[in-house]
Amino acid sequence: MAEAKTNAMRILDKAGIKYNMHTYPHGKDAVDGAEVARLTGQDPEKVYKTLVTRGASNPSKSYYVFVIPVEKELDLKKAAKSVGEKSVEMIHVKEINGITGYIRGGCSPVGMKKQFRTTFYEAVNDLDTVIFSGGRIGLQIEAAPDDIIKLIGAQTADICTQ
Repeated sequence: MAEAKTNAMRILDKAGIKYNMHTYPHGKDAVDGAEVARLTGQDPEKVYKTLVTRGASNPSKSYYVFVIPVEKELDLKKAAKSVGEKSVEMIHVKEINGITGYIRGGCSPVGMKKQFRTTFYEAVNDLDTVIFSGGRIGLQIEAAPDDIIKLIGAQTADICTQ
């Protein structure tokens, strides 16, 4: 039996973007990104996690998405600067589903309920392919970064701590 397509996969298919799927064993709970890289046998430098933040200075509290390597940490000051905010803060885990339509550990930068402004860590430009959540725990998608960035209108910037 073929696995059901996720929203992210349907969007990539519709756009004609080539991708590979990587699956890994899991329970009901999210798996740490570095562990996902290990379980899929992939280089952690090309396995990216999706982080959702809220602009703290904006009265509308805009949401921003940052996609960074699993072993790196988001620098909130650099992230805020990259989107023209005074500051950004991580959203609470319980808010992820309501804001994105995804669950913790299965949040993809492709196919959220609404396309939020998205920034990838600039090192993605040096990769032939990038691996990110396919929209559910246990599924990763590998695709050309240029294709994904163009599809979702993302940008790249130096947003990680050193």
